[in-house]
Amino acid sequence: MNSNNPKSIDDTLTLLAGESYLADRSLATVLYLALKMNRPLFLEGEAGVGKTEIAKVLSSALDRPLIRLQCYEGLDISSAVYEWNYAAQMIEIRMREASGDTNKDAMEDGVFSERFLTRRPILQALEQVDGRAPVLLIDELDRTDEAFEAFLLEILSDFQVTIPELGTIKAAEPPIVIITTNRTREIHDALKRRCLYHWVDYPDAERELEIVRLKVPDADATLSREVVAYVQKLRELELFKNPGIAETLDWATALMELDKLALDPQAISDTLGVLLKYQDDIAQIQSSDGADILKEVRSELKSAPAI
Repeated sequence: MNSNNPKSIDDTLTLLAGESYLADRSLATVLYLALKMNRPLFLEGEAGVGKTEIAKVLSSALDRPLIRLQCYEGLDISSAVYEWNYAAQMIEIRMREASGDTNKDAMEDGVFSERFLTRRPILQALEQVDGRAPVLLIDELDRTDEAFEAFLLEILSDFQVTIPELGTIKAAEPPIVIITTNRTREIHDALKRRCLYHWVDYPDAERELEIVRLKVPDADATLSREVVAYVQKLRELELFKNPGIAETLDWATALMELDKLALDPQAISDTLGVLLKYQDDIAQIQSSDGADILKEVRSELKSAPAI
């Protein structure tokens, strides 16, 4: 295990807290085990719960480069692993022909060399940077297709890539691999078995308030409590897209910029576009739902002990 890696679960919690990421013990445990066992970590959960941020925090805390592969429909090997710079290769071929060098074997060896190789995220992750294995973030894997999953399975098994023209490139030290998915489709069990798994859920009110206080420290205490309580209530509704932690922080920041010390119906209506991203959800909250939620929040906070 790398000497910079945490030596215990408590060390892992401290490591994350040092980068302003407030994790629960279950997440710290699986993260510690993933680092100790050199296993990829598979993080599943709703969009906006902080899955991607974990990879960024690890990169910063462990002083390792972060390499991000953002997944999308149609992602293939040329975009994820490597491709040849065909334009540069053609120029090289024309220059050789112009100089009278027509030896086909020599020309092939020349154009299929590393200087014409374009390294994409996975190939970059197999090569150390300044003697350090990077953190490889494979973000939103559920956006790809099963063919890419099968290819990725091979990569995670051996941490190597075979390039026909150059041979096999194997990682001297496996990268730290974080895979995230928003569960828009199921990922095959074969890939999950290669990983340690953790479901990242929305934080409870107490933890979310801690996050708001940490990330938006200038917000009024009453405003922070009401914002968190309001967002928690929204997540109990049948919205098309629940607000994530990032939206909570953005909303608290926006209200603070408007010099709000507490929520009021007008402020909520004016700033819902910061918190919600679909018009149907906004329309639902701008109706009687929004006023009712605020009344519930005020009533519950009035009777609850201060956090």
